[in-house]
Amino acid sequence: MTESPFPIDPTAAEAQAAIRDEFAFFGDWAERYQYLIDLGRKLPDLPAEWKVEDNRLHGCQSLVWIVAEGDADRLDFHAISDSAIVSGLVYLALRVYSGRSAQEILATDADYIADIGLAKHLSPTRSNGLTALLGFIRDKAQAAS
Repeated sequence: MTESPFPIDPTAAEAQAAIRDEFAFFGDWAERYQYLIDLGRKLPDLPAEWKVEDNRLHGCQSLVWIVAEGDADRLDFHAISDSAIVSGLVYLALRVYSGRSAQEILATDADYIADIGLAKHLSPTRSNGLTALLGFIRDKAQAAS
């Protein structure tokens, strides 16, 4: 799997800026949640052989499978969830981090979460799952570097 469903932003920082701009367009959180759901629908499904326990993200109440490929120069992440909103959260994280070098991943905090107000609007279980997702990405980058 090499094709990315994400816009090709040159850097993680530019991806975060684009996310901030996109979410600023919406007036309320009902619209933002709908946008998250729409983004999640853009994630390609994973091959059945990737949807195994070894690829399951633990710490998330929803089912999330995630696979990392690559090396220190470029890490690509492929993931999907059984939850529409969680798939949207996965989409945003992968838009920022997938296809980047391990060094860029480790140097980039997920500022978009607070910047778009997401931190205040997630349930505790979704917030825990997002923390687990970001931790997985950082761990893979750390291991590759």
